[in-house]
Amino acid sequence: MIEKLSLEFITKLEHEKGFSEHTLRAYHKDMLQFDVFLKAEKCRSLESINHLLLRKFLAVLRSKSYSKTTIARKLASIRSFFKFLIQKGELVSNPFEMLRTPKQGKKLPLFLSINEVELLLKTPDCSNVMGMRDMAILETLYSTGIRVSELVGLDENNIDFFGGMIKVQGKGKKERLVPIGSHAIKAINEYIDSKSKSKENDQKQVSMSGPLFLNKFGGRLTARSVARSLDKYLKISGVNLLTSPHTFRHSFATHLLDKGADLRAVQELLGHANLSTTQIYTHITTERLKSVYDKAHPRK
Repeated sequence: MIEKLSLEFITKLEHEKGFSEHTLRAYHKDMLQFDVFLKAEKCRSLESINHLLLRKFLAVLRSKSYSKTTIARKLASIRSFFKFLIQKGELVSNPFEMLRTPKQGKKLPLFLSINEVELLLKTPDCSNVMGMRDMAILETLYSTGIRVSELVGLDENNIDFFGGMIKVQGKGKKERLVPIGSHAIKAINEYIDSKSKSKENDQKQVSMSGPLFLNKFGGRLTARSVARSLDKYLKISGVNLLTSPHTFRHSFATHLLDKGADLRAVQELLGHANLSTTQIYTHITTERLKSVYDKAHPRK
C-alpha cells in the first residue's frame, strides 16, 4: 500500500540527508515490513492508519523477539516516514503523536583494556603485505576511534603524514579531520611501502589517490573483511571473542576519558552530532571507578 511512497521517502533521505547505504537499506526493510503488516490488516488508505493500528504493529515487533534497540529504530524509521507524508500533503495529522516509543535499557558498550589492545597489536604477522595491512588497520582504529565504515573509505591522499591528521567522511557524508598517532602513521607507511613494492613486482602503477586498504585482489577492503581479519587475531591472542572493529572506537573513547580528556573534545573526535551519545562513555568510567572502590575500600 505504501510501497511507492516509501521508495520516494528513501530517495529523499539519500539525496537530502546523505544517509549511508547501510542506513538506507535498514529504513527500506522497515518500510517493507510495515507495508506487509498493513496489507495483512487489510488497511487500504493512509487515513485509516491510527495509533491503535500502530500499537498492534508494535505488538507484532515485540512478538518477534527483536531487541529494544531494533524496535526503537524500526519505529523511528516509520515515524520519519509519517513526517514525510505530512510534508508531502498526503496526511493532515500524524498518528505517531499518540504512540510512545518503548524505553531502551542502557547497555554499556564493550571496550578493551590497554593491555588487551597491546596484545592484539602484537598479533599480525608483519613479514607479508596482508599482515602489514592488518597491523595498520588495528593501529588506525585504536589511534583515531573512527568507524570501520570510515576506515575502509579512506584513500591514501586522506592521510596527512607530516601533520598527523586524517580526513574522514562520516555519517551523513560529513567530513572531519581526526588526529592520528605516530604508531599508526608508522604502520600505514610501512604498509604503503610494502604495497608499492608488491605492485611494482606486478608491474602495476601505484595511485596515491586510490583506496588506502586493499583486499588481496587489489580492490577496496570492506567492513566485513576487516571484521573477519579481526576474528582471526582474536582467536590467536585469546582476547574477548565478542570484540568487533567498533570495540576499538569504544576503547579509544573510554581510554581518553580515563586519562582526563574533555568530553566535548571526545565528541568532536568521534564525530557525534549530540553530546548525549558521547556521554555513554562517562557511565563506563564511573562504573569502573565504583568497581575499584568496592574492591579496595575497607569500609565501602
